[in-house]
Amino acid sequence: MSGPVVVIGAGASGLIAAGFLAQRGARVHVLEKMPRTACKLRISGKGRCNLTNNMPLEDFIAQYPGNGRFLYSALHRFSNRDCMDFFAGLGVELKVERGQRVFPVSDNAHEVADALERFARSNGAQIYLGHKVVSIELLPSGGVGRVVAVHGGQERVFAASAVIVATGGLSYPGTGSTGDGLLFARSLGHTIVEPRPALVPIKVEEQWAPELAGLSLRNVEFQVENPQGGRARFFGELMFAHFGLTGPIVLTASEQIGLWLKASTGKLKAWIDLKPALSHEQLDQRLLRDFERFARKQFKNALKALLPKGLIPVMVELSGIDPEKPCHQITKEERARLRGLLKGLPLTITRTLPIAAGIVTAGGVDVREVDPRTMESKKVKGLFFCGEVLDVHGVTGGFNLQAAFSTGFCAAHGVNLT
Repeated sequence: MSGPVVVIGAGASGLIAAGFLAQRGARVHVLEKMPRTACKLRISGKGRCNLTNNMPLEDFIAQYPGNGRFLYSALHRFSNRDCMDFFAGLGVELKVERGQRVFPVSDNAHEVADALERFARSNGAQIYLGHKVVSIELLPSGGVGRVVAVHGGQERVFAASAVIVATGGLSYPGTGSTGDGLLFARSLGHTIVEPRPALVPIKVEEQWAPELAGLSLRNVEFQVENPQGGRARFFGELMFAHFGLTGPIVLTASEQIGLWLKASTGKLKAWIDLKPALSHEQLDQRLLRDFERFARKQFKNALKALLPKGLIPVMVELSGIDPEKPCHQITKEERARLRGLLKGLPLTITRTLPIAAGIVTAGGVDVREVDPRTMESKKVKGLFFCGEVLDVHGVTGGFNLQAAFSTGFCAAHGVNLT
């Protein structure tokens, strides 16, 4: 190869691509418009960095509702186990938590980001911070030729025999993810699947929901009505927030919710089953036992064994049962109303939060125009894509960072250095 390789973006996929490329002997220039590397990675996982998932690799593809099959080769070339071994080799001690989610023992995303930066630099990659790329220019022959960037108001030109676009999506634009790579790809003839938020919180209509901000509910079932019929169901943990709902199962449901909202141009009905392990009959027996046990207590004081403290006033109000009423006076009809609420606390979804608030972006460079083994463009020789700029996304739990690492690895090894 006659010239250096330019990597645009020093995030998760860009840094790992740069490090492996440099390790192969390439001259690598990494151009990053932000004043530091890996800005989004440094705040991922609420600052803890859920960098992959320890579930069996054969179950991985199902965790990517957005073009998971495209990742088949990449995940086998750089698997979750390879990822864990890689970071352990960089001195990042790891732990596995609930849901097989993998975090650094330090619970510090900066440790992961700094290790990636050291990996790239120690292998010889040169990182240029504060360099905003404005264009990728082609040779007369059609392959990539050079990259033009702006630094301190001055234009800088970098010759390139290959370019890896690792600019991210449109989520968290304050970290530098402003869709630059999508503009480059489109200008070079690529199809862009319309970006939309994935793994994004949702807004609800109910006035009582923001009053519960900060309350987390585990082992519940979140149900959303499909306008075409039936319900989608998601089991796990959710959390109330000042704007509505967030948490793992809400984030996982959010892309489908967004699509349904767009198609229906209205609102969506949703429910939280607070006791999914119990049937209506079993729950009724539980309520009978509790009301017998607390027979002389007021209704408002008899739910502590059944519900989180913060949720009790809301459930009492929604049930329509007099909060001062002794439990032994609660009627069968009143008990049925409470049971219905416990098995289906109703909510009205009005919208998802904007794409900037999403953890990841759905949409991006159409993967049908990218070689899934090498990440090279099928339209422009020497042009590669990796990470969130691709139209690939997974559920929450470490799958999106694993996709970034795997596609970055493939791009690094897809570049022809001969």
